[in-house]
Amino acid sequence: MSTRMSKKRTDPDRKKAASEYLELFYPFHYQVGFAVENALRGGVLTQHQTVILWIIHSEGGAARSMRRKDIEARITRWFDMTSSAVSKAIRSLSKDAKPLLTITEDPRSGREKLVSLTKHGEAFIDGMIARSETVIFNIISGLTTEEIQSGLRMLARISEESLALTEKDAGH
Repeated sequence: MSTRMSKKRTDPDRKKAASEYLELFYPFHYQVGFAVENALRGGVLTQHQTVILWIIHSEGGAARSMRRKDIEARITRWFDMTSSAVSKAIRSLSKDAKPLLTITEDPRSGREKLVSLTKHGEAFIDGMIARSETVIFNIISGLTTEEIQSGLRMLARISEESLALTEKDAGH
């Protein structure tokens, strides 16, 4: 084990900080996280549908399109979902007068489906983002510029460390 890792695990200040983070986690998760999530959902979507749209938006490249199995691989990192539940959520987003997604056969594999955002889906995501930015703006409006920048750096680093742990646990 590296000196850095052993120091992280034994440093009393880090142990205290971990305890303090835990005390802040649930209020942050439930108050801030759910406020942002509710804004993303727009009173229309389920949590899983929202995450599927966000995954395609953020990871689907310029075409805003992904293979169904790749969507499933990503969403199951966060939720305990079966393959059929993922398919059901995707299908529900493609069946509406103004569908948010289209499902087509993947040209690289007849067995795989390609899931793409429609124009209406893109517009819905734009609304998701605008609603969420308003919620976040209201939350941070009482903070100083320095606090905002410090918070952004901290969240980015925590995300990096969390991803590294997740990949390590997955054997990557």
